[in-house]
Amino acid sequence: MESTQKKFNNSHLEDAFIHPPTIVDSIDTKNHLLAKQAALDEHNMTVREALRTYPKAVMWSLLVSTSIIMEGYDLVLINSFYAQESFARKYGDFVPVSSSYQVSASWQAGLSNAIGVGTIIGAFANGYFTQRLGYRKVLLTSLAAMVAFIFITFFAPNLPVLLGGELLCGIPWGVFATMGPAYASEVCPLALRGYLTVYVNLCWAFGQLISAGVQSGLSSNNTQWAYRIPFAIQWIWPFPLFAVLYFTPESPWHLVRAGKLEDAEKSVIRLASASRKDNAKQTIAMMVHTNELEKDIDAGTSYWDCFKGIDRRRTEIVCMAFAAQPFCGSVMGGTPTYFFVQAGLPNSISYKLSVGGLGIASVGTIISWFLLHTFGRRTLYLWGLAGLTGILWIVGIISVTAKDSVGGNYAQATMMLFWLFVYYLTVGPICYAIISETSSTRLRNKSVCLSRIAYYIAQIVTNVVNPYMLNPTAGDWKGKTGFFWGSFAFLFFIWTFFRLPETKGKTFEELDLLFAENVGSRDFSKKRVDPYKEDAVAQVKTN
Repeated sequence: MESTQKKFNNSHLEDAFIHPPTIVDSIDTKNHLLAKQAALDEHNMTVREALRTYPKAVMWSLLVSTSIIMEGYDLVLINSFYAQESFARKYGDFVPVSSSYQVSASWQAGLSNAIGVGTIIGAFANGYFTQRLGYRKVLLTSLAAMVAFIFITFFAPNLPVLLGGELLCGIPWGVFATMGPAYASEVCPLALRGYLTVYVNLCWAFGQLISAGVQSGLSSNNTQWAYRIPFAIQWIWPFPLFAVLYFTPESPWHLVRAGKLEDAEKSVIRLASASRKDNAKQTIAMMVHTNELEKDIDAGTSYWDCFKGIDRRRTEIVCMAFAAQPFCGSVMGGTPTYFFVQAGLPNSISYKLSVGGLGIASVGTIISWFLLHTFGRRTLYLWGLAGLTGILWIVGIISVTAKDSVGGNYAQATMMLFWLFVYYLTVGPICYAIISETSSTRLRNKSVCLSRIAYYIAQIVTNVVNPYMLNPTAGDWKGKTGFFWGSFAFLFFIWTFFRLPETKGKTFEELDLLFAENVGSRDFSKKRVDPYKEDAVAQVKTN
């Protein structure tokens, strides 16, 4: 026993001679202090200072998120086409009951879900390839693919070809939708993180607004160009975006995870103002510290790791938060033209109301930026779901009590416009901040992709169910559909109350420790942690 102990001491001394502790400790201490100072700077930085310090990061984040306009544009496009006479005449069948052409409920569900399947493939591929190739290369490849796939939808001679085109277009849309919030959260400081991730939803609203405006302008056109022109407009986005985004700086977090620290430092310098150049090493030190902390807590970076250990809870939160969107009524109110028509309003008025409603939605998203700073994520999301529940139940009550009266039809339409405002004030935009901040940095891209996949799966389910309730050849429920989706919104309200934590004002390192310590969701905002304590990780592992 004594000889063994002596042998150990000798080898330990030899190791200490080869690697002098004073040098190693001084390097580690310096990096530790740099990282801690960067974290303090993030906490103390105001929004105005952040805008002045990181103007280029804001610009690149906005440009990457702009690609999401295309997805928002098409989702309103295809669902609104069902109410368009020329589209229904080309792709539908004559229905004697309504004396009009209708695309059947099964084909409506098929077309809408083709997009969903494509976006699931795109989101999953994004999580896989971005880890290996980075954000920039995957984004540019997707933009190029988008140009080719639009040809199929534009020239589609029948429903099967149109379905195939929508599925293929969905693949790059899935990339855009998952890349925007992940990139925004990685290139911007804490003070701007919420605003720029929420901007993703504004792009979605802009896309829907442009789509509704285009279709409103063509609502009196009864030729094939009433639906071909809206398809062709999709070509406007990829070309200029590709030219600009070719120069996009890579995410420094991605480069740190890849071990390319010099490139990461150059990227930080490109994203910041000239006055911040000297602080780049601090920022990289904080990123390295966070990366090492997460490796100590849970080292994996695969999709499977999102469902293991501490990250299982984080994956549940991001997936449920996103899945709530279709189930809280967005399949009914998010693309309102078809609902307005089935509720008994004339086509021309329905398109105009949709334009107005989506304009209100855009305003709601902008207002949410100011509310986000005051109330945080959890409060807005929770009470947003409560408001949507009430609105949908009121729509159902009006439909039952007022029957098919003109006043009742307009009352339902008014309530759905109010639904759009509340949704885009709360649940719609705040979700993007939640999914971007809840995930760990090493699994962020995959976590965001999984959350979006959960959204698309929920959307597929709701897209199957909703036409069978609204379509006059099926359930013909009209406004009574509000009872159904309002009940689901209430269930998600209950989940949010018990499971959704507040992430406002927390750095990624602090969130890592809060999740690692298994802090209760309602205690997140009150609990204080210090990621730079020497025994921070040891305490977590003990717990």
